[in-house]
Amino acid sequence: MKINGKNERIKREYARYLRDARGQSDSSIDAELASIARFEAFYRSRDFAAFRNRHASAFKEHLALCRNERTRGRIAETTQLHILSGLRKFFVWLADEDGYRSRIKRSDADYFNLGRRQTAIARTVRDVEGPTIDQVRRVVETMPHATEVEMRDRAVMAFAMLTGARDNAIASVRMKHLDLAKSVVVQDARDVRTKASKTIETWFFPVGEPFAGILEDWVAHLQEQWLWGLDDPLFPKTHITVSDNRRFAAGGLMRECWATATPIRAIFKREFERCGLPYFNPHSLRKTLVRLGQERCQTPEQFKAWSQNLGHENVLTTFTSYGHVARTRQREIILGLGGQPSAV
Repeated sequence: MKINGKNERIKREYARYLRDARGQSDSSIDAELASIARFEAFYRSRDFAAFRNRHASAFKEHLALCRNERTRGRIAETTQLHILSGLRKFFVWLADEDGYRSRIKRSDADYFNLGRRQTAIARTVRDVEGPTIDQVRRVVETMPHATEVEMRDRAVMAFAMLTGARDNAIASVRMKHLDLAKSVVVQDARDVRTKASKTIETWFFPVGEPFAGILEDWVAHLQEQWLWGLDDPLFPKTHITVSDNRRFAAGGLMRECWATATPIRAIFKREFERCGLPYFNPHSLRKTLVRLGQERCQTPEQFKAWSQNLGHENVLTTFTSYGHVARTRQREIILGLGGQPSAV
């Protein structure tokens, strides 16, 4: 794609606006810029000042026909909505900038809106549940743990089940953030990569064994065998070496945290598939824990505490984002209410 210098400069200003004025994370900004780059490629790198609403309409038609590079199917409505929403925000901002104010109207950005039917489809809650605790328990109990790397991988999954922490937080947590005696982990935003840089105090969820025992054994190994201290990573990254046959291989652990959550997602994918189960990503365990909370909590105060333990300030976030009732459970509840007297 041909580079337009003027466009690049205004995109850089927009990124600064998102970071400094809106407080968005680098990953969120990258996603916004990717949507703009996609439109710019379609737009043939012309000056954004020449944008008209017909270009937005044409891009929507183009996007609906695009193919997913991995599945080769049409791009999902959810993806289309995300891309178009990002573009609408960008052009609304652009309409107030010098050099564009007289050329672009805010209403032009509205042409990036997806149709009502497509928007409804994109926002439909899909009945995708997290694994059951028994499924996670089977995976963890059957995971190999002969080497240090295998021990760490098993401890990662146990920690995720005990805390419901997001994968990026798990990748950056250190020994000092964990207090096994009190069964609590403090995701300190100064060190841990938490969502919205929020410090979260989480007590271990009551998920039973063997999760706590596995984590305790891993911490003891790091302290006794390696004499690691409070500032060392709880889940150190793998040291990659070149084997005798000139292939990359795991050569132990490094005294560093993972830079991204990609290795953690790889652990989950590999281990669930090894057990013959569908792949559940680390984030799906939060749904598992919300289901457990719906079963265990008997009062609003209890569920509020459960919600806070997941890092949610508002209990409605827990209900609306993770508390969807599965269709099978919905059927059980409705049929179970059939024998109750009518309230009317």
